[in-house]
Amino acid sequence: VAYLVVFHILFVLIVWTYWKSVFTLPIQPGKKFHMSYADQERYESEERPEVQRQILAEIARKLPVYTRTGNGGIRFCDRCQLIKPDRCHHCSVCAMCVLKMDHHCPWVNNCIGFSNYKFFLLFLAYSLLYCLYIAATVFKYFIKYWTGELTNGRSKFHILFLLFVAIMFFVSLMFLFGYHCWLVSRNRSTL
Repeated sequence: VAYLVVFHILFVLIVWTYWKSVFTLPIQPGKKFHMSYADQERYESEERPEVQRQILAEIARKLPVYTRTGNGGIRFCDRCQLIKPDRCHHCSVCAMCVLKMDHHCPWVNNCIGFSNYKFFLLFLAYSLLYCLYIAATVFKYFIKYWTGELTNGRSKFHILFLLFVAIMFFVSLMFLFGYHCWLVSRNRSTL
């Protein structure tokens, strides 16, 4: 009964954090980072890049923007028509700029960024614990199989399969979770 209680608690936590990672919408920059219609017309009508950089610098003077492009200009998204705040990136899959974007995750089909990075990390942590728990509870039966104490032929395959799949997922999740913990400790993102 204790094994089942722990199993289901971990399972519910995994499903909850996965759900939150998938369905928490990425946050876009606020309205103050969008250009006014007049500024947008002025920017698009100008053909000289150095004048366009001056227009962006003039608009961004009253915004909290510190990160610049390689040539020292203000970061600007042509598709979203906004001045990018620090750590904001455009996601081509979601077709929008995302605050503190880490990556677009195909496993959750969502951008991992400011709004759902906590849930993504918790999902990795709970999945790691879940795989470790499965491997630890099945290991006793694996030893019985190895020593020949297990008599049921059909359950042997299930025990081997479950143990090796749990260990494989544990190892891969351990590296992924460790990498993201390292990123958090350094205040960085994958991008």
